[in-house]
Amino acid sequence: MEYGEAYDFKAFCAHQRNGETIWLTVVTGLLASSGGNLSEYWINVLFYDTVMYIKRTDGGIVEMAIEQYTESLTLREMNCTIGKNPFGYVFPQGDVSDVEKIEKLLKEAGGKPKECELGDDSKGGTGKAKPEYIITFDDDIHTIIVVECKNSVKKHCSPNLNKPGGFAVDGVLYYAKFLKREYNVIAVAVSGTSKENMKADAYYWQKGQEEYTVLKKAKDIILEPENYVELMKGNKLRKAYSLDEIRNTALDMHNSLREIKVTEAHKPIFIAGILIALNDEDFSKSYSMLPSYKLVMQNIQNAIENVLKDSDVKSSRISYIKQVFNTLLDNTKFAEIPLGHSRSITWYIEQLEMKIRPMMDYADSTVDALGVFYHEFIKYAGGDGSGLGIVLTPQHLTEFMCDLAGVNKNSRVVDICCGSGSFLVTAMSKMFRDANAQEIENIRKDGLYGVEFDDGLYTLAIANMIIRKDGKSNIYKGDCFHKNITKELKEKNINIGLMNPPYSQKDVSELEFVEHLLEILTAGGTGVVVVPVSCAIGTKFKEVRERLMKKNTLKAVFSMPDDIFYPTGTNVCVMIWEAHTPHDSKQETFFGYCKEDGFVKRKKLGRIDALGRWGAIEEEWLKLYRNRDVVDGLSARHCVDCKDEWLCEAYMQTDYSKLTQDDFQSTINDYLSYLVKKGEVYEA
Repeated sequence: MEYGEAYDFKAFCAHQRNGETIWLTVVTGLLASSGGNLSEYWINVLFYDTVMYIKRTDGGIVEMAIEQYTESLTLREMNCTIGKNPFGYVFPQGDVSDVEKIEKLLKEAGGKPKECELGDDSKGGTGKAKPEYIITFDDDIHTIIVVECKNSVKKHCSPNLNKPGGFAVDGVLYYAKFLKREYNVIAVAVSGTSKENMKADAYYWQKGQEEYTVLKKAKDIILEPENYVELMKGNKLRKAYSLDEIRNTALDMHNSLREIKVTEAHKPIFIAGILIALNDEDFSKSYSMLPSYKLVMQNIQNAIENVLKDSDVKSSRISYIKQVFNTLLDNTKFAEIPLGHSRSITWYIEQLEMKIRPMMDYADSTVDALGVFYHEFIKYAGGDGSGLGIVLTPQHLTEFMCDLAGVNKNSRVVDICCGSGSFLVTAMSKMFRDANAQEIENIRKDGLYGVEFDDGLYTLAIANMIIRKDGKSNIYKGDCFHKNITKELKEKNINIGLMNPPYSQKDVSELEFVEHLLEILTAGGTGVVVVPVSCAIGTKFKEVRERLMKKNTLKAVFSMPDDIFYPTGTNVCVMIWEAHTPHDSKQETFFGYCKEDGFVKRKKLGRIDALGRWGAIEEEWLKLYRNRDVVDGLSARHCVDCKDEWLCEAYMQTDYSKLTQDDFQSTINDYLSYLVKKGEVYEA
C-alpha cells in the first residue's frame, strides 16, 4: 500500500485514549467503536512508516501502532473476529472477566516480567497478564489458545526463552505455563507486520505437564483456531477456499523452485507427488522428524508408491513420478538448504500440507483448489498457462455444465481431457450430496473416470482424486483416442461426459474430441462440452458436423460471455448432446444467449462474482433450458441440421426494451465506419 492511497480494509486494532484501551473494528470502510455509544465513520487507511492512521471524514485521526497491525494480521489469518465466532470466543488483551478460571490464572501470572526463566513459576509483575488474545472453544472447554504478538521479527524469540517482556515466543510460553495448570494450552507467537516477513511458532502444553511440544508444522504459518486443535490431535486440517492464500503460496513456491533450477515439466509432478505422499499416514506423521534431505526424499518416494499401489495406478506411472524425485535428490542447491528452514524440502511439504491440502480435503466442495493453485503457479512461468498444457475451466462454468448434464448420485461421469480434474471434482461433490454411505463408496469406486495425456497434469489429477477420497483414481494416462482406453471406458456404462477439449490442435479438431466422447457414452447418455464458437458455424468442420448429427442429437447450445476465459481471448459456447440418437432436423434445438453471467473484472483477481449475481443468473438459464422457454434477447428454438449455424444469435428475437440511445449511436457509428472503409462515403 502506498502513502496517501485509500483502501477498503478489514482489521482489528487497539487505540489508547486517556490510558484506556479502546477496541476498534475496521470493516470495509466502516469504523465502529466497540464500547459505549456505537459510532460509524467512512474511513481511509494510510500508512506512515511505523504507524497506521485511520482518517475519519469528520476530520478525526485514529492511530494504530504497528504491534496492533500485527494483531489484526493474526486475526485475519486465523479467519476470526474479536468476540463470538462459530467455534467459540476470542477475548482481547486478557479481557476474560466472564471466564472466572482464566481470569484467576492470568492474575496469578501477573504482568510479564522483563526476565524470568521458563521453569520459574513465581508471579511476574503487578496486575494481571494481558495476552493479545485468549481463544476458547464451545465444543472443547478444556482447550484454549493464547496468542502473543510483536511488531518486529527481531522480537520473535530470545536465545534462552527467558525474556517474556520483550519477545513473542518467550511471552506466550510465559502465559502458557500458568494457563496449563487448568487447561490444555495451544500457545501461538506471531511477529512482523506482513505475511511476507512474519514469523510464527506454535506450541502445545498439555494440562499439568512439565514439558511442552513444538508444533513444527505450524512454523511461520498462522492457522484457523479449529485447525490448531486438529493439528495438535494429529488430524487432517480443513479450511475454506481462499484465492488469496492460493495465489500467495503459488507465487512463493514458483519463485523458490526457479531459484533451485527445477524444470517446468517437473514442477507439477513435484507438487502433486508431495500431496500424494501426504496421503500416507506414516509419512505425514514422520516427515518433520527425518534427519536428512536424502531420507526425506526417499520417504516421499516410498509414500508415493504405497498410496498409488493402493489406488491401482500402473507401476510404470509410479516409477515415472518417483524418478522426478530421484532427479531432485541430486539437486545440490536444494540439498544444501537445512531442513526446517524456509525453502527447504520440509518447508514445501509443510506449505502444501497446511495451506493447500486443507482446501482440497472437502469431498463435498465443488472447487478444484489444486487446479486453481497450479493455474496460478504456472502463470508465473510466463503466460496464462495455455502454452504449458492447461487452460483452467472457470469454476462457475464447470458447475453450470454439471447442472445442465443433470449429474446426480446415479451418474457415471467421464472427462477424456481431464487436465487436473476440475470437472470430476465438481461432479463428485454433486454426486455425493444426496447419496448415503454405500452410494458414496460406489461413486468413489466406479462413478468417475478421466483421461489425460500430459504427465504433469495426469499426476495432478490422480492427486486430486486420491486426496478427495476417490480410493481408486480411475484416471487413465495416455491418448484418449487409443483403442485400449476407448474399449475400457465403453465397458464402464458411462452416461455423462463433460469436457473442455484442447483448442486449435493441428491434427484433431475440437469437434472430433466431442465425437469421440459421445462414442464412449451409453445410448441416450448426455455429453456437455465447451468449445470455441467456430465449432457452431456451419461453414467449418463440415464432415465432422455431419458425422456428429448422423449418430447424435444436438439438444442445446449456449452462447457464453465473450471473456469467460479471461485473460485468454477465446469465445466459446456450451453444447449439449444426446449420444447414439440420430439428430432429427425437424425437432427444434434450444439456443441460449448467456452473454451476461454477472462476473466483473478486478485487478489481480481476474473475473469474479463481486456482486453476487451468478446464483440467480444460473438459475434463470437452467429454468429457460429445462422449460425450453423462448424469451426475446435470451433464448430461441429452431430446427437445424449440420449445415446450419448452431448459435442463438442467428435465431433470437431482439429485446428492444433493453436498447438505449447509446446502443443506437454505437450501431450508427459502426455502420458509418463500414461505409467509409468501403469508400462509399468520405470523411468531411
